[in-house]
Amino acid sequence: MMAKEETVNEPKDLVEPTPEEMKKMEKEEKTAEKMIEKVEEKEDEKMVKEAEEEPKKKTFAEIRKEREKKEQEEKLVSWVPKTQIGKDVKAGKEKDIDEILDGRKRILEPEIVDTLLKLETDLVLIGQAKGKFGGGKRRAWRQTQKKTKEGNILTFSAMAIVGDKKGHVGVGYGKAKETLPAREKSLRTAKLNLIRVRRGCAHFDCSCDEPHTVPYEVNGKSGSVKIRLTPAPQGTGLVVGDEVKKVLKLAGIKDVYGTTKGHVRTTFNLVKATINALTKTTKLEK
Repeated sequence: MMAKEETVNEPKDLVEPTPEEMKKMEKEEKTAEKMIEKVEEKEDEKMVKEAEEEPKKKTFAEIRKEREKKEQEEKLVSWVPKTQIGKDVKAGKEKDIDEILDGRKRILEPEIVDTLLKLETDLVLIGQAKGKFGGGKRRAWRQTQKKTKEGNILTFSAMAIVGDKKGHVGVGYGKAKETLPAREKSLRTAKLNLIRVRRGCAHFDCSCDEPHTVPYEVNGKSGSVKIRLTPAPQGTGLVVGDEVKKVLKLAGIKDVYGTTKGHVRTTFNLVKATINALTKTTKLEK
């Protein structure tokens, strides 16, 4: 039974809506749903924009890198060169560090290297191992003591590596009464001891043109430690110890075979022997 239309004189008794009212209600529901969808889309867009605009939380390592980068830029801006090479670099006359190294000109200011190259740094684990009987992980700081009448005087030493992964690497050693000054000294000396490393593709199983390994077999020595670096095909990786890997990675060498002899646990001499071997890549001995 269909419901009758309601009039002023004869109000309807049934609660059921008329077909026209049903259509109106459906239209109103559809329009309301569309309005709700539009509002939800706008809210979602606002949430996405706010999430993009909000600065991402940075880790402590990222904050430290940014702070060091700003400090380095400020140092370079306020740098007053004292040597002739430094003045030429500051004025823009010297733009290639290979010319300085090939000309055997001595670098006496670390700002020269900072201006011409984008360097990455790392520390060598030369310190003592913590734990009973030296079973713990080795540290980057070597701690020594001096006995005096007033008591024990502590000194810390560190060994740093710098490189641009494009054929330039340097190693430095620093010593101070605290850890951070020792690291700064080691980084400074590493920049002053920068060398050029010749790279190539010399293995018989590899025929690529990319410089990814040493050009030929080289040997290095420091103290009782001897190391031999042999060319390897592409994809082999660095078949050497962890501390030697740090030097080779910053030098830009990706594939190499290595063999060592002597007291290899003395990482100080192991790294120096590696640098001694890398210097021979640009010097052909008769």
